[in-house]
Amino acid sequence: MASCGFEGFEKRLELVFELPASGGEVARHGLRLLPAEALREVLDAAQCAVVSAAGNAAADAYVLSESSMFVYPGRVVLKTCGTTPLLRAVPVLLRAAAALRLRLRSCRYSRGEYLFPEAQPFPHAHFADEVAYLDAALPRELLRFRRSAVMPSSSSSSPGASHRWHVYSASSSASSSDADGAARLTAEVCMTELDRGMAARFYQRPGDGRTSHAIGDEMTAASGIGGVVDENDPRSLVCAYAFAPCGYSMNALDGARYATVHVTPEDGHCYASFECATDDAAAALAAIRRAVAAFRPATVSVSISHTSSAASSLCTPVAEALEPLGLACHCRAAEVFPGAGTVTYQTFTAPVTKHEHDN
Repeated sequence: MASCGFEGFEKRLELVFELPASGGEVARHGLRLLPAEALREVLDAAQCAVVSAAGNAAADAYVLSESSMFVYPGRVVLKTCGTTPLLRAVPVLLRAAAALRLRLRSCRYSRGEYLFPEAQPFPHAHFADEVAYLDAALPRELLRFRRSAVMPSSSSSSPGASHRWHVYSASSSASSSDADGAARLTAEVCMTELDRGMAARFYQRPGDGRTSHAIGDEMTAASGIGGVVDENDPRSLVCAYAFAPCGYSMNALDGARYATVHVTPEDGHCYASFECATDDAAAALAAIRRAVAAFRPATVSVSISHTSSAASSLCTPVAEALEPLGLACHCRAAEVFPGAGTVTYQTFTAPVTKHEHDN
């Protein structure tokens, strides 16, 4: 934890690999064959650890001491908060994948605007350093097409202007399609200045002797977050974890789809995030609305990446989903990245009267 407070805004890394064309264990299971020691070395480099794990036929989901990791046969998503040096895990992960003879196809890195940028370790304090680090760590002969951007690209005096989205993408192809050719949508929602009553539900009671999972399940029920991921769906696998004295993480799997929620509830820098990956845009929009409605934040940013060109058309539906909750859109931007497709970014704020009332 930084001396100024805990950094809730996460860094997110996604690496996609090509599976062997021939049959065999690696062709079927890919990265899911990585031994526990190899995963531990990856997470050690990022200065975090597994606290809970679950999986289904499509993927493995890990709750980490700082956020989450999802491992598919040909894809890994690693998301960490605090002052974790996430990008230092890249060389370690590439070596582990090379041991399975998996060929790297694309990389995408994204993050919001830190609450405490001065507390971040190298290379994370400055986006230019993050870009330079990734450019050096990723093999140029495999990922020839690269682009980085800060969204929105121009300064603004709007209420949401302090929120910016940083994206780096590298791919073996200039195409905006995903490496495996499948349409895929990823939504990342960052929420600050949460409703204080909601934030209070993510503190443990003193002397509570139950397990972190049991307390996490209670937080899920008390906060209504279970409705965000439809925990009652028999196909869903939900794993919640409560941190002491406060904080919460939850991963959910539904086939190849995933969702994850993280909460840092401390006064002065309370923060929550919601992320989902799916092939169903309507389901993603509904989940975004449910997440924002649950946390009742004063400020929200929403980034959506889609491997087709459809992402840019989602800005209006996102605004239509959130404006009935009392949030006004102050910024919207869309950029195309190699391998990642179209990435949109929007910021929303509640009226000042709501902010003053809740905080």
